[in-house]
Amino acid sequence: MDTEENMDFKYIIEDIYKTISSQENSGQVANYIPELSLVDPSKFGVCLRTIENQKYGVGDWEHKFSIQSISKVLSLSLAYKILGDDIWDRVGVEPSGNPFNSLIQLETDNGIPRNPFINAGAMVICDMLISHCKNAKVEFLEFIHRISFNDQINYSEAVVQSELSVGYRNIALCNFIKSFGNIDNDPSEVLDFYFHICSIEMSCSELSQCFLFLTDNNFKDSENKKVLTTSQAKRINAIMLTCGFYDESGEFSFKVGLPGKSGVGGGIIALHPNKYTIAVWSPRLNERFNSNRGMQFLESFTTETKLSIF
Repeated sequence: MDTEENMDFKYIIEDIYKTISSQENSGQVANYIPELSLVDPSKFGVCLRTIENQKYGVGDWEHKFSIQSISKVLSLSLAYKILGDDIWDRVGVEPSGNPFNSLIQLETDNGIPRNPFINAGAMVICDMLISHCKNAKVEFLEFIHRISFNDQINYSEAVVQSELSVGYRNIALCNFIKSFGNIDNDPSEVLDFYFHICSIEMSCSELSQCFLFLTDNNFKDSENKKVLTTSQAKRINAIMLTCGFYDESGEFSFKVGLPGKSGVGGGIIALHPNKYTIAVWSPRLNERFNSNRGMQFLESFTTETKLSIF
């Protein structure tokens, strides 16, 4: 096995990509959101980026897609930056063990979501940002622009309207949390912001750049400022490791061994602290709403390179 220093990452990701591309592309696109059902299910892209700013891409790695729940890591990061540890008074850090849109635990937990990456938890984070920002949608987007060094990243209004048209369960979730007093603002305003953060569009190249701030202790944004403290970044990585893949998080840790986050748009971001970020996109999802090819690719990548955190 090559050492990390002389490892041919370009060859490795292209070889794994070729192998997986030759296999059956199983699973279904997220057709419960009308706009996402229109995405070409054959799309498949990967981008690996090291903290030394080496970049390796293959396939549709520069094609933009809806990052969906991956954005929950970014909204959490901004809230953590603004409010510090006060955020944990209103949202937990435990895996839920239930589907990402479940109402069941909210009843038994008195409206405190288990973690910030299930829908209920992300809504509470959105509520916090609305309370502490003059214009949460604008300031969230500006935050992404600063950490990605890219002001071309934006919301997709088509995806927002598509999610709103079928968002009955999310509407119920938000109102249910409000009934427990854990939503301070008007639920319609919280839902509008929530649907907007989920609609953010990025390519694998942009996504891998956007998450470097959680990988590199020396990272500074476009204003030459540190984004989070080392302790805050460590804790967000820990939540990604335990809660980043809905009720498949344990299996991802077991097979891949990296902190990461998935989205129903078919994207996955994973990272190795102090080494690299890797973004994969393939729209067909498995039965737990994670990208089928994305999960396969990342398992093969960490097995081949032996570059997991374990």
